[in-house]
Amino acid sequence: MCGIAGYKIDRAVDGAVIRNMVGALIHRGPDAEGYYASGSYRAGMRRLKINDIKTGDQPLFNEDKTVVLFYNGEIYNSPQLRRDLEAKGHHFRTHSDGEVICHLYEECGVDLFEKLDGMFAAALWGEKERKLILARDIPGEKPLYFSRLSATEVVFASEIKSLKLFPGLDLALDYQSLWDFPTFLWIPEPQTVYKNVQALLPGHMLIADDKGIQISPYPNLFNQDKIGTSMADIVDATRDVVEKAVTSRLLSDVPVGCFLSSGLDSSIVTTIAARSRKDLSTFTIGFEDVADPYHGAADESAYAEAYARKLGTRHRTIRVGADDFLKSLDVFCKYGDQPFAVSSGLGLLAVARAARESGVKVLLSGDGADEIFGGYSWYSYLRAPGDGQPGQGVSGEEVSFQNFGMDINARLNTMNRYSPQKKAWAWHYYASENEKKRLFAPELFNGTRSSLRFFHQFKEGDAWTPEDYIRQDRLFYLPNEMLKKVDRMTMAYSIEGRAPFVAPAVLAHADKLSYAHLIKGDELKWTLRRAFRDILPAEIVDRPKHGFNVPVDHWLKNDWKFLMEETFAGGSALAKMGLIGRDSLALADTMLQDNRRLNGHTLFTYIMLNRWLERYN
Repeated sequence: MCGIAGYKIDRAVDGAVIRNMVGALIHRGPDAEGYYASGSYRAGMRRLKINDIKTGDQPLFNEDKTVVLFYNGEIYNSPQLRRDLEAKGHHFRTHSDGEVICHLYEECGVDLFEKLDGMFAAALWGEKERKLILARDIPGEKPLYFSRLSATEVVFASEIKSLKLFPGLDLALDYQSLWDFPTFLWIPEPQTVYKNVQALLPGHMLIADDKGIQISPYPNLFNQDKIGTSMADIVDATRDVVEKAVTSRLLSDVPVGCFLSSGLDSSIVTTIAARSRKDLSTFTIGFEDVADPYHGAADESAYAEAYARKLGTRHRTIRVGADDFLKSLDVFCKYGDQPFAVSSGLGLLAVARAARESGVKVLLSGDGADEIFGGYSWYSYLRAPGDGQPGQGVSGEEVSFQNFGMDINARLNTMNRYSPQKKAWAWHYYASENEKKRLFAPELFNGTRSSLRFFHQFKEGDAWTPEDYIRQDRLFYLPNEMLKKVDRMTMAYSIEGRAPFVAPAVLAHADKLSYAHLIKGDELKWTLRRAFRDILPAEIVDRPKHGFNVPVDHWLKNDWKFLMEETFAGGSALAKMGLIGRDSLALADTMLQDNRRLNGHTLFTYIMLNRWLERYN
């Protein structure tokens, strides 16, 4: 695990630049550093020692050092790949899981990445071809950003804060990204907050040489066998693929822990892990028992503590309140790297800090299971094709699933008259186009496009099936929100976060499941529950989904109320830059007090955008 940075340019740059860029990533790798220079190429890394602690420093090489690798992540199938490569005559210098990438390049060229079961952001340099290859893992667990400097020149880094240290980089804000942010709580990739900085998409590679810069996807070839036809076969296959994913992700020479809530997903991961790691640590969050209309009571730490005792793990409950999370906002803002407002990340940040204090460097979570196996509450309301009246908008108020002050049937009746693309927004997301038009200053955002364009890019037309809505969550919401949250918040405290449910084989398995396999009546994650019913207590298997929920609406009306004026009053960065309208404070307060709709998360995006502009732009 490490943070990587580098550039391929045809002009001289001060040698201190690469060290400054790498130094900005020390939280991703506090244990060691490494560098490489060859002509137009410069790169370096900061290492967090997880595997091959003694000999695994980077860069990594092939036998004659004509293939040079810096990479961030873990390759979980590296033991088998190493055996296969050694059988073909390859000789390894280290026991690092990443060294297999160098030798695979000799065997497979750029097709090597489709053979890797893991999370990674890789920078591979071919000395003979003078070629740079950047690649990112299939689910998108590890970040990688880049900026094109010319037709053949590129600079890259694991985080934008590192990239910004490259001299002369154009850092003009992207107003389209700022417009999209309150809708999603994050900026959708490949966009970033800067016009001239992009994210390399999950499952993609960038090749830069003297011919130019090309970006292309590579396939997920894991788990390509056909799924069984009987429900028993499907349940068995689910059990097998998840168990293998969790077990493989225990690869570590350092202590391992699990984020353990009281829910199904983290309990599955922790139960499987506890069978292999007798020294397993577990962590959960406990805070004031505030109820909200979506998840109910906030604190379920007692359930987690009881299950940890049953498993015999080294358990720690981290108790926090509104004031604790408030004190963490600057850390949350800094390590979000760009505007980021997924409030549940505050809880994961607290867990990562506690894990670090406990000597744990690897933390497994249950993230991804909801998107993969059908766990979100609105999935049970997804209609068959043809229901509703697609394309018929609703005048006046824009309704979404956040309208908890409305009767559920009234919400559904309104949403069913939306187009599928607008309904995809209404199921899962936050600020509407009209709300943003009222909060943002119109003169700066006149040319921006609707954030609904992302759903049109996924699929045009009105013939969306329930599977389409779920698949869209897997491809869009999962990498942009859940995996980004896990990576940024754990790396803030030099913890390697791992999410077994997004293993490439599990993703491929999920694509074979129909809506009927995922949801039966009101029972969510039907197949996953059946797959692990025999090893989990009934109270965990049968308990409805709760989710880790930070009561943002409640806190903004009480303990965090001053943040509203700090953000929307005349002295804020948002106001000084002319980004918000003059009456935005009154409008924001009206939105917060609206008893028909939860607007706390929408307003939290403006709070975090203002804080980011003040401190990190």
